[in-house]
Amino acid sequence: MSNVIYIADCFLEDYIGGGELNDEEVLLLLKEKNISVKKIRSLEVTKKFILDNVSCFFIISNFIGLSQEIKNTIQTKVKYIIYEHDHKYLRSRNPALFNDYKAPSSELVNIDFYKNAKKIFCQSIFHKQIIVKNTNLSNVVNVSGNLWNLKTLDMISTMSELKKEKKVSILDSPISHKNTVDAEFYCKSKKIKYDKIKSKDYKEFLSLLSKNEKFLFIPKTPETLSRIVVEAKMLNVKVITNKNVGATYEDWYHLNGKELINKMKSCRENVANLILKEMEK
Repeated sequence: MSNVIYIADCFLEDYIGGGELNDEEVLLLLKEKNISVKKIRSLEVTKKFILDNVSCFFIISNFIGLSQEIKNTIQTKVKYIIYEHDHKYLRSRNPALFNDYKAPSSELVNIDFYKNAKKIFCQSIFHKQIIVKNTNLSNVVNVSGNLWNLKTLDMISTMSELKKEKKVSILDSPISHKNTVDAEFYCKSKKIKYDKIKSKDYKEFLSLLSKNEKFLFIPKTPETLSRIVVEAKMLNVKVITNKNVGATYEDWYHLNGKELINKMKSCRENVANLILKEMEK
């Protein structure tokens, strides 16, 4: 089988988010393996489109735009994996609303869609534990990382060697669960010098992140991995965080700088091989 259909709510040209950046690398990795890939936004998928492509292997990323009819068609007519970026088996997509991240059965959705996937790829053991705790599914695989393109990793490697200031960086985000407010309060109460950092330009943002010795990030909700935490560590920035960050549960979390960069490079090949393995079954 050589044809892949890649479904997502949006792609990198639509929105620059962690899931979209990761999906873009998956697409490029598959093309490097000489696999033809057609990508389509979830809202554009029709039943006819699925039935016209039943010989293809499907990769489902974020899928809020898929109707129930389309999900039913996918799970009964084609082979597919779900590349999970959050928790779409919950109505709220937020397990932090529930004690020990365990939602009542009334909050569960899309369970059959997940169950019928050949595999569910997740970002960390923390992510996997929450999925399994809520769904009891056995087809969940931890890819243990996220994907960056090689050019970005080389840029991060260069930035990691820059001299750093004795200050703390805080993500300046309007998203409440990223918890900029409490991070800033912590620094003020401890009289710690800090910078709030943000930029729509990715290279500039990484440069800002690399500037200071430490990065403080205390999210209110579970981060499946947290690209920014991994980026900070690749930049040789010490991370201060909480139990809500998936990366902290991985056996490579003690790595920093170029060692961690090399680990994320190996993650690229690992993800590609995992997908190819499922395609060949």
